Amino acid sequence: MHAEERREAIREILQKAERPVSAAALARQFSVSRQIIVGDVALLRAAGTDISATPRGYVILREAGGLVRRIAVRHDGSWIERELDAIVDQGCTVLDVIVEHPVYGQLTGPLQISDRYEVEQFLVRCRQSEALPLSDLTEGIHLHTISCPDEGALRRVRESLRAMGILLEG
Repeated sequence: MHAEERREAIREILQKAERPVSAAALARQFSVSRQIIVGDVALLRAAGTDISATPRGYVILREAGGLVRRIAVRHDGSWIERELDAIVDQGCTVLDVIVEHPVYGQLTGPLQISDRYEVEQFLVRCRQSEALPLSDLTEGIHLHTISCPDEGALRRVRESLRAMGILLEG
């Protein structure tokens, strides 16, 4: 398979995928190195394919169903699991995390976390990599873009975060 054919196949896989697909999984599928896949994805992006890298792998983001809203929170790293669980327990998806950096402006990290299993996998990756969360750059203040099935779910998320004392409200 030529490189161009592989890139087209990668694009098709990502368009059809229900979950993020890791570079390692794509490398195994095409019998190439992970670095070749990373390069292929960079070329696909440069050609205009809207591929995001999440902690679990690559995705082509689809239009989120239901309500898409942003919520502002402030907490230290010890609250990450409780915060994410409070959101996904109401049937909502945490699409991303956003912080305001003094030099770079808005920094966004795609998450695509929809259930407790995905929360746990995210936390495992955080521990294994020893990486600090983006919110450490802003003394714990950050936004999440969330997708909820309806207003009731969004209301319950806000109530849960409020009860924890981490929801920032205007």
